[in-house]
Amino acid sequence: MDYKEFFSADTGSFMRSPVREIFRKVDLSQIYSFAGGYPSAETFPLETIERLSSEVLRKYGAKALQYGATQGVPELREAISKRYGVPVENIQITTSSQQGIDVCTRVLVDPGDVVLTTNPTYLGALQSFKSYRADVVGVELDKLEEALPAGKKVKFFYAIPDFQNPSGQTMTLQQREKLVDLARKYDFLIVEDSPYRELRYEGQPVPTIYSLAPERTLHLGSFSKIMAPGFRLGWIIGAPELLDQIYVCKQALDLCPPIMDQYMAAEFMAGGELDKNLAHTIELYRDKRDYLLSLLEKYMPAGVSWTHPEGGLFLFVTLPEDIDTVALYDRALAAGVAYVAGSFFYVDGSHKNTMRLNFSFLDKERMEPGIKLLSSLL
Repeated sequence: MDYKEFFSADTGSFMRSPVREIFRKVDLSQIYSFAGGYPSAETFPLETIERLSSEVLRKYGAKALQYGATQGVPELREAISKRYGVPVENIQITTSSQQGIDVCTRVLVDPGDVVLTTNPTYLGALQSFKSYRADVVGVELDKLEEALPAGKKVKFFYAIPDFQNPSGQTMTLQQREKLVDLARKYDFLIVEDSPYRELRYEGQPVPTIYSLAPERTLHLGSFSKIMAPGFRLGWIIGAPELLDQIYVCKQALDLCPPIMDQYMAAEFMAGGELDKNLAHTIELYRDKRDYLLSLLEKYMPAGVSWTHPEGGLFLFVTLPEDIDTVALYDRALAAGVAYVAGSFFYVDGSHKNTMRLNFSFLDKERMEPGIKLLSSLL
């Protein structure tokens, strides 16, 4: 049966994730995978989560298993409010920060509206923008004003200012201030995606864009990288007038975020377990990052360069222009090593001589043979 006539017009704008396609095809334990954005299982606080699950059930009883408020349980919103110094009414809990991206786009964008983003940018965000038929424009931060399209409404600028996915780079304070100035001058909003901000391994924190322009910034956070992704919990910080429309939209999406998970996350934060787990995670990832950088220096052929991220999970590799990492990919996967071709993160699919490498997931002892194999293919 041909089902095409039943699909909506939106489905023609859906993008497949090449990362998810990798996971469908292979067993990650059987290859050297630098591809996904998976955190290390070593960072999952299993004993703490086991204890908290029992404590939450004792403390909240059947309430932890019931439907809850669409905006999130008060205990978790209060814990986030205390940690980040924002009013509770400025916090909306989401079912993952990916939902945060999607619901912001759904609420703000009509087909044909312009969404600006850095180039390259997070693939999952591109999937969301294109599914709502936005006109996505990739720009260089230092040339943003010249790139503004004439005669079209710009709804928001999407940025990952801290340890960006895929590049690993961090926006300077001057770049953030310039972005805020332009947002006010040309009247657009900013969606600040910040899932990696707490994972800093060197250098000093830079103020959030939200702190510079709270009236026109939606700041997205996530528990996926600082607790465990299986909880599927995130949050949005923003003006109550913006969050109210997101609140109404979420009612049609999932009614409410997972209640048991929220109570566990609230206890995890309030009891100091988050900071304890972060200290362990940062130490582990700093060591992995440094080791991967040393392996690239040791094995990569001449003409290859890469970023040096101050935090996060990724670095970005640039190869000689005659190497197409999309064309190379099947050979690499057949040989037993995976990466993500950098062109998938560019709005126009350009820069085929780039790749993203993740350093959080693969065990350290498997990194060297994986990089040796990748380098030999190059």
